[in-house]
Amino acid sequence: MIRFLIGRREEISHDLVRKYPELGTVRYRRGGLPPRVAGWCLGVRSVSAITLWRTIWLGDGAAPEAELLLHESRHVAQFGASKAFPLLYVWESLRRGYWNNRYEIDARAYAAQRIANAQMDR
Repeated sequence: MIRFLIGRREEISHDLVRKYPELGTVRYRRGGLPPRVAGWCLGVRSVSAITLWRTIWLGDGAAPEAELLLHESRHVAQFGASKAFPLLYVWESLRRGYWNNRYEIDARAYAAQRIANAQMDR
């Protein structure tokens, strides 16, 4: 029953953490209720990932790839920047929709920039 609610602990590859150190500063879980509830809010069975404070929950079928994890790590930073973030995020989603939510736009841009920077550093 506990696993159904909070999922199970997930480890990500050391190579990803070496390349993107911020990925090593958060907790990861796989499955559980958070990805399902977020999916229901978006009209799907589950989302690939959802972040709640310092924990990133991956959906059961989601691959732990750099773009997804960096995107979610940006949400960790957004949670840390304001105690009101959960309410602000919901308000943005209601006003602009998920895709045009400024926090989602910021997270997509952050992930893309980090990946581009890592490719230039090769």
